[in-house]
Amino acid sequence: MSRRHLTFACAGETLAGTLDHAPGASGLLLVSGGNEIRSGAFSGQAQLAARIAAAGFPVFRFDRRGIGDSSGTNRGFRDSAEDIAAALAAFRRECPALGRVTGFGNCDAASALMLGAGLGCDALVLANPWTIEHDDGAPPPAAIRARYADKLRDPRELARLVTGKVSLRKLAGGIGRALRPAPPPSSLAREMAQGMARFDGRVDILLAERDRTAQAFAAAWDAADSRFVQCPGASHAFVEPEARDRLFRRIVAALQG
Repeated sequence: MSRRHLTFACAGETLAGTLDHAPGASGLLLVSGGNEIRSGAFSGQAQLAARIAAAGFPVFRFDRRGIGDSSGTNRGFRDSAEDIAAALAAFRRECPALGRVTGFGNCDAASALMLGAGLGCDALVLANPWTIEHDDGAPPPAAIRARYADKLRDPRELARLVTGKVSLRKLAGGIGRALRPAPPPSSLAREMAQGMARFDGRVDILLAERDRTAQAFAAAWDAADSRFVQCPGASHAFVEPEARDRLFRRIVAALQG
């Protein structure tokens, strides 16, 4: 495995990419979420790319316009289809033996892939897709219910309640929020569902148990979707060793077809 940095064109701008070489004909296009650069927080995506390449699969990651080493204006995830398509084309040019490409994105990178019906990828691994249009900072009712369920299973929390160390006023407010019905799906969630209806490849949707974004997505999506993969104990970025291994295994399974 070797790593090479390169540039490629997108709508008159110059984008920066990184290719982790490997001999496989199945490769991973890694799409960054938010305004994150292609190496990821604390080099998490760079480490994931190296691990996937060591397993025999080439990996391409990039900075979209206006992010990191790429020129242009940051247009946000809703307008990143051109960037992703340009990166996929550059990946195929650099690896002419490449046949099948799996796209991976976390948070709004997953949303971008869903909105664009995969944007040319053959399979998708989508982690904690972003469906929140008006973020007031409050967790969804499902997340509050899960939190209280955890507390009721914890003997220490029960002891705090019995000994009066828990504010009954705050407890009542939390229970009230937990009992609220889930909000109707946002227009973003509906657009993502429409995009996925046009995609006929393999899809894995990973939901980190401790992540508010994943909880909001689950509340807005069809609960019977068989593509859900629950990740117990995982946080948004899958930084826990077990969660990191679970993510790696799921991506490799998608790459293997």
